[in-house]
Amino acid sequence: MLKMKIAMNGALCAADTAVISVYDHGFLYGMGLFETFRTYGGQPFLLEEHLQRLAEGCRELSIAYEPDIGRIETLVTQLLSVNGMEDAYFRLSVSAGVDVLGLPGEEYGKPAEIIYIKSLPVPATGNGGKALQLLATRRNTPEGETRLKSFHYMNAINGKRELDRYPWAQGAEGLFLDDCGFVAEGIVSNVFFVQEGVLRTPALDTCILPGITRDWVIQAASAQGIPVEEGFYPWEALLEAEEIFLTNSVAEIVPVNRLFDNDGNVQTVADGKIGAVTEKLKELYREATQPD
Repeated sequence: MLKMKIAMNGALCAADTAVISVYDHGFLYGMGLFETFRTYGGQPFLLEEHLQRLAEGCRELSIAYEPDIGRIETLVTQLLSVNGMEDAYFRLSVSAGVDVLGLPGEEYGKPAEIIYIKSLPVPATGNGGKALQLLATRRNTPEGETRLKSFHYMNAINGKRELDRYPWAQGAEGLFLDDCGFVAEGIVSNVFFVQEGVLRTPALDTCILPGITRDWVIQAASAQGIPVEEGFYPWEALLEAEEIFLTNSVAEIVPVNRLFDNDGNVQTVADGKIGAVTEKLKELYREATQPD
């Protein structure tokens, strides 16, 4: 990864030469936000939505950063070219910037912008099904009114370390419950399930990230006449689900074929096959991501 070219404050540079000040508040206090997205045919998908979420978060944190979609698209194109890649995973990070050693009262006026690039994960074989492992670690509450995609990632790292302790859950995604015991989200994904013809997903009040792909799925399903419900669901609701799938901007829509509890007990979902609603949404997503 250190041999890759990245973009630092709008200029391309080698990843191993890029530096940030030890007084940057992203480093000192975790004051920073990021977005992850991928390209299809060299074009970043849902970039406008990602940048809108980033801008809203920066305003909430008093970070003076307004992304320019045309400039970001140009940097994406340049990074693909200089790294010899047709498509890739991107992470756009905005760190608060240098400030006093202490808690500031003023707006962060000079944030740092970094765009990272790496190869896309190898697509899964077969139906692409994934196991979902219930975690004992609970989803923490956000620092503000809603969860931002921030540099504060200790909760997710703790969840990943717990996941790695389960020998039966190799390759699985970890599932957080909120502090009331309701299904929240995966370590790096939002969760959907189908029950009695209704597509259900945890409400934002379960402390989850308002995912960009999550929003796309809700809109696409509604446009297809599929009833969508956001609510509060116990783990047992997943055990009774007809279909389950996960979403994020890089993995897209991933069906879940097995559920593991904390003791390693396993339950197969939809006989291990992709469900009709999941397949329909995957098809719509494939169509939406086709380059013009």
